[in-house]
Amino acid sequence: MSLKVSGTKIVDADGNEVILRGAGLGGWMNMENFISGYPGCEFQIRQALAETIGEEKSEFFFDKFLEYFFMDADAKFFSTLGLNCIRLPFNYHHFEDDMNPRVLKESGFKHLDRVIELCAKHNIYTILDLHTAPGGQNTGWHSDHGGHLANFWVHKDFQDRTIWLWEKLAEHYKDNKWVAGYNPLNEPTDSAHTRVVAFYHRIHSAIRAADPSHIIFFDGNTWAQDFSHFGDAHKKWDNTAYSIHDYSPFGFPASHEPYEGTEEQQLRMQRTYAKKREWMDERGLCVWNGEWGPVYARRQYEGDATDKINEIRIHVLKDQLGIYNKDRLSWSIWLYKDIGFQGMVYVSTSTPYMTLLRDFLAKKHRLAVDQWGADDSAVRHIYKPLIDHILEEVPLQYREIYPHPVWRLPDRVAMLSRNILVSEFLVKEWADHFVGKSTAELDEIAASFKFEVCEKREGLNKVLTDNAKAVV
Repeated sequence: MSLKVSGTKIVDADGNEVILRGAGLGGWMNMENFISGYPGCEFQIRQALAETIGEEKSEFFFDKFLEYFFMDADAKFFSTLGLNCIRLPFNYHHFEDDMNPRVLKESGFKHLDRVIELCAKHNIYTILDLHTAPGGQNTGWHSDHGGHLANFWVHKDFQDRTIWLWEKLAEHYKDNKWVAGYNPLNEPTDSAHTRVVAFYHRIHSAIRAADPSHIIFFDGNTWAQDFSHFGDAHKKWDNTAYSIHDYSPFGFPASHEPYEGTEEQQLRMQRTYAKKREWMDERGLCVWNGEWGPVYARRQYEGDATDKINEIRIHVLKDQLGIYNKDRLSWSIWLYKDIGFQGMVYVSTSTPYMTLLRDFLAKKHRLAVDQWGADDSAVRHIYKPLIDHILEEVPLQYREIYPHPVWRLPDRVAMLSRNILVSEFLVKEWADHFVGKSTAELDEIAASFKFEVCEKREGLNKVLTDNAKAVV
C-alpha cells in the first residue's frame, strides 16, 4: 500500500509516521543550465546539438547522459546517508511533442521507470515532479519555454494537455508503492492567484480518477511560497500535502549581509519559513519542503575564499535544519548531482566533460548568464545603465511586475538581458564543442556524470546524514 497523508503527517500502511528526507534529482530528466553546464534552455541545446553533430549522435549523447546521471551506485550511496526520498523532476517533452500533442511517447518512461526501480531496490521513495509543463507554468528558464511569460495560465489547451499527461502518468504508476506521490506542477506563478487553484481542482480530479491512492503534493503559488488565495480549496482534496520551497537568501552570493547565525538572523529565517506554511498550519494540513538549500563556492572561480564561503553556507544549512527538525518536516534538498555549484555529488573538473567545456564554463560564469545564484560582479557595470534608465523613466508605482517580491526590477532586467538574450547567443558555441567527436568520445563525455568519477560534498552529506537521524 502506498504512503498516505494523515492530518499533518505522512504515514505508511500501518499508520506509522514516515518523514521523507532526501534530495531532488534536478538537471536530469529536466536539464538546467547551472546544473549541467549549458546556456539557455534545454530545448535550445538539444536543437543546437542535433543541428551541429546530427540527430543520431545527439540522441545518443543525451540518452547516455540520462543513463549515467543516476545509476545503481547513486541509489546505493544515497541510501547509505540515511535518506529515503528522491524528488524526480521531469520535462513534459519526454512524453509529448509540441507538434504532435496528446500522443504519448512511451520512450519517456524508459529512464523514469529505471530510476524509480533503482530507488525502490534501495528502499528509497520517489516523488514525481512535473518541472516543465506546456507553455511554461512559471516565468523561469527551468520551465524550458525560452521566454519570461507563464503562458500556461492564459491558454487553456496547455492546461488540458498537462491534465492528459498526468492521467497517463497516474495510470502507469498507480500500483507502485515506492512512488510516494505526485507533484503535479513545480513552482507555479499565476499572477491572478485564482487560476492555479482552479487548475488544482481539475488535476486532482483527473489523477484521482486514475489513481485513488497516491499522495498529491501541491506547490504554493509564486514559486511554491504563497497559499494566501487557496481559501478552503483543500476541503475538496483528499490525501494531499502542500509543498513550500524554502531557499534562504543567506545561502546565496547576492545575500545582503554575511550570515553569522545571530539570533536576529535565525529569527528572520524562522519567520520566513513560518509565513510560507501559515495557511497549512492554520488548517492542520501536511507540509513538505520540496526544495531548499544553499549554493557553494567553487575553487576555480572563488579561489582562496572558497572554504570560508562554504563554511558559512553550511552554517546556514544547519540552522535551517534546526528549524525543520522541530516540526518533523519532510524535505528534499536541491539537489543531488551537478557540476559543482549545489550538488551533494558533483562532476570532477578532471573529467572529459569538464575539461572539454572548462573555458566555456568560465566564460558563462563571468557573463553571469545562469540565473540561479549568479555572481554578476564582472558585468554589473554593463547592465547598471539600463537599470538606471528604467528607474529614471518608470514611476515608482509601476516598477514592480509580478512575480514580485521574488523578482525585483534588477532581477527582471537580468533575466531578459543576460539569461535570455545573451545566453541565446551562446547556445551554438556550446554545441560546437562536440564537433568531430566520435560515438565513443561522446560516451566518454557523458560518462563524466557517473557516480564513480564524481566528487562528494562531504560536509553537506554529513550534515544531511546527522539530521536524517535526528528526526527518526
